[in-house]
Amino acid sequence: MLHLAQETLPEGPVPTDLHLQAEALNNRLRHHGATDVLRAAVNEIEGLALVSSFGAESVVLLHLLAMVDPSVPVLFIDTEMLFTETLVYQQEVAERLRLKDLRIIRAADSEVSFEDPDGTLHQFDTDACCALRKTRPLQKALAGHGGWITGRKRYQSGQRAQLEFFEVEDAPTGARIKVNPLARWTPEDVREYMIENRLPRHPLVAQGYPSIGCAPCTSPVAEGEDPRAGRWRNSQKDECGIHFVDGKMVRTGAQQ
Repeated sequence: MLHLAQETLPEGPVPTDLHLQAEALNNRLRHHGATDVLRAAVNEIEGLALVSSFGAESVVLLHLLAMVDPSVPVLFIDTEMLFTETLVYQQEVAERLRLKDLRIIRAADSEVSFEDPDGTLHQFDTDACCALRKTRPLQKALAGHGGWITGRKRYQSGQRAQLEFFEVEDAPTGARIKVNPLARWTPEDVREYMIENRLPRHPLVAQGYPSIGCAPCTSPVAEGEDPRAGRWRNSQKDECGIHFVDGKMVRTGAQQ
């Protein structure tokens, strides 16, 4: 079932019990694997959704979700600047895994027309472009959800090195729990899982794109480079912003 998400923004205080819940889940599942983490999240977090870019490694988490509960909503942010290969791959993976509730998230046409009428915003302000096309639409789509599942892993960048399974995000649209079932996976774990389960690879991976975002801001990566070196190349930027609140990376509920 396909939906175009258009949701309102609720307001209210941050409930401290979410931090206690995240801390308790981290303590209880500290020595468990991704499937146990995902199953606990589905059973214990109300209004859960999975956010997927359908990028280079996304199929692993989507496959795990399909086995645990394929009815959990999957939110896909279409920035309208994605590679054609990503759009085709998204459709193929969703059909193959029989995902039951795929929701396509886009920025409002009125906002795009006002802030980026000629589609060149990314050329001089990548942060503003990401905010317009990714961060704000996602926050609107997540309004009303009690938590969301991400595919982030500790090895992907220095800012993710201390990633835990469960975090609390105190976002403008309301506080919610973020779930990172693959936080402790290694690149080898990802490759082995894909091979063992015969999962389809994103077609751009074979062309030298180990990390895939919007077409204008993603380039091939040379051998020996960091896998995310092709994202916003020649800039200090290494995150699109959907995992930041007020410019800061979200940390665990226990630390907060």
